[in-house]
Amino acid sequence: QVQLIESGGGLVQPGGSLRLSCAASGRTFSNYAMGWFRQVPGKEREFVAAINWSGENTYYEDFVKGRFTISRDNAKNTVYLQMNSLSPEDTAVYFCAAPQYAFIVTNAIQYTYWGQGTQVTVSS
Repeated sequence: QVQLIESGGGLVQPGGSLRLSCAASGRTFSNYAMGWFRQVPGKEREFVAAINWSGENTYYEDFVKGRFTISRDNAKNTVYLQMNSLSPEDTAVYFCAAPQYAFIVTNAIQYTYWGQGTQVTVSS
């Protein structure tokens, strides 16, 4: 049973930073890509960033390029999302997700496992 547990969300002022973590268990973490999505009430879940099995390749949605960084530590079975220059438009529940692939995928339907989500609120 694969489990993904996110942490690190919270309230931050505009322009601030947060680092999300996602601890994975239940399978060989280093064999698979990982991704981050976010969702606001009334809207579809949207792709944010993904990283391949080794961490050598990453991919970002345009609205986070240059502000967010995805990384992973395969020794710790953990994937991170460093979020800088946050704006109120980044307010959402952020989800960690894991596909059945080693390479990057960006469609939510390609992800098999999901965390419970962590709330990020950007407000003054």
